Amino acid sequence: MRKWAGFVAAFVLSLGLATPAYAAEPAATVTEVQVTGPVAQRFNLVVLGDGYTAAEQPKFFADVERHVSTLWSLEPFKSYRSYFNVYAVSITSPESGVDCDPSLDAPRRNTPLDMGFWGGCNPQSVQRLLTVDDAAAQRYADLVPGTTPANRQILALGNSETYGGAGGTYATASGGNALSALISPHELGHSLGGLDDEYDYYARNVPGGAYEGGEPDSIHHTLLTEPQMRAQHAKWWRWLGEPSEAGGTIGRFEGGLYTQTGVWRPSRHSMMKTLGYAFDQVGRERMTQRISAKVPLIGGGTPAGTIGADRVVRVRPLHPVSHRLDVTWTLDGTRLPGRDAVDLRREHVKPGKHTLTATVTDPTPFVRDPAARPTATRTWTVDTAVVTPPAGGPAVVASTPVSRPVGAHDVVYVETGEPTGSIPEVLWTLDGRLVGTGSDIALDAPRGSHTLTATTGGTTLTWTVDATGPTTTAELPPGTVYHGSFTMRLKSPDGMPEFRVDGDGWHKFYGWPTDPEAPYLFTPRGTEIDGLAYGNLGEGGLTVSPFSERKPGYGTHRIEYRSIDAAGNVGPTKSVTVTLLP
Repeated sequence: MRKWAGFVAAFVLSLGLATPAYAAEPAATVTEVQVTGPVAQRFNLVVLGDGYTAAEQPKFFADVERHVSTLWSLEPFKSYRSYFNVYAVSITSPESGVDCDPSLDAPRRNTPLDMGFWGGCNPQSVQRLLTVDDAAAQRYADLVPGTTPANRQILALGNSETYGGAGGTYATASGGNALSALISPHELGHSLGGLDDEYDYYARNVPGGAYEGGEPDSIHHTLLTEPQMRAQHAKWWRWLGEPSEAGGTIGRFEGGLYTQTGVWRPSRHSMMKTLGYAFDQVGRERMTQRISAKVPLIGGGTPAGTIGADRVVRVRPLHPVSHRLDVTWTLDGTRLPGRDAVDLRREHVKPGKHTLTATVTDPTPFVRDPAARPTATRTWTVDTAVVTPPAGGPAVVASTPVSRPVGAHDVVYVETGEPTGSIPEVLWTLDGRLVGTGSDIALDAPRGSHTLTATTGGTTLTWTVDATGPTTTAELPPGTVYHGSFTMRLKSPDGMPEFRVDGDGWHKFYGWPTDPEAPYLFTPRGTEIDGLAYGNLGEGGLTVSPFSERKPGYGTHRIEYRSIDAAGNVGPTKSVTVTLLP
């Protein structure tokens, strides 16, 4: 079992102080939180801090750790975390906090990124809208070497315990609110995925009206009925009837785009409607597509161009944590054997020029739309008149980082040098037993801690395999029958707890919205906080809008709970049955 803190801390490397373009602005420190590959071949998440004084920089890094760790516990970030580099830019703020926090009459703060609630202290905005000075954010993000607006995503954390955030070109979130680590993936749903809010209100306690427009551009809102979606092959027709990752079934639920009626969304609740739940399949598919579009699926190998037929040709596909990418080779349209490399000398290529193509495809079940499936190709002209000079290469040029444990079901890889005359062999052993050959291995390790090694060209790499899921304990009042309400606290020494009620969607445990140290409170209709009802046991979910019909949740309920650790292991699911009486 791997603690979240250890996971992040293992990768922290300070790159030193840097000065932004405006000399009068405070200097900043760039810190590597996670680096999985070259900047040009990764999607670079740049986390900026605003309103953290010199004495509060440890708090900034703790907030970064919590936000990033939460991200890796959610799909599709969990499966594709190897596609990301993460950098923290800590900026010493002259004053602590952010503007208009929590009210419009609160003091303005002198901070480098000028972050503020109420849309930057705008009385016409809403309190929870936390904005940032875009130009300043850009200047500080530019301090991360090699990153550009095209290959990075900015996430600005404000030093605040007030609920709030925003999504757009840049994502923002309050750093210290109990729910803030769940604000980040929601806002990235906007900024990266182009997903829309599924709320049926804009301002809390102000009900949205009826939707009056035409068919929405949003991929997860529609005016169509389920039969119309199927008949027209429109919107989320491929997912209809599937059990939703956010609970319930993918179907048609009224409300969204800040309106209550006249428009429908795929799930009762999901990440874009209710913080704590997962992205449903519709949102997850879009996020998978957008993350993959930010990286080259073919990260290296033999450069495209004209080559001889007397050599080995290679591609280096990227390596998701959860599965392998497929590689297909064709010569003049005829399929060739091989995955990461083909030896043209064995193909008896006829004299002349030919076309060799490698196609890399992501077979993830997260994507069903063929147009959205991540795919990349590389093409060569094979000229038998070309003579290839012999070339060698280092034994190992890249690999899954050995500095942290890998999970029980991770894909672990080694990229070797590229000799033109051979395909280097990689031997994989688990606890000294040969378990595979090739450039990568998909683990299926039994419970416990193990040693994985890869040996090639006289070089051996070693990983610790953490195949023990994290433990979770639940603290509830004595007994199993409660009157009016009851509380539950989940604890995991090395994982991130989550729970679900009566088989609904898994919901992250964050304490209580107003206090991360407090237990979660269940009541028949929920507890109103800032216009939302939390802990509702009636029909409608754990967190519902203030305008939803909430039937009393009296009766018997089954609460399941578990945790996910930094290595991606999901711990055992436990459950408790409780009865709530008036």
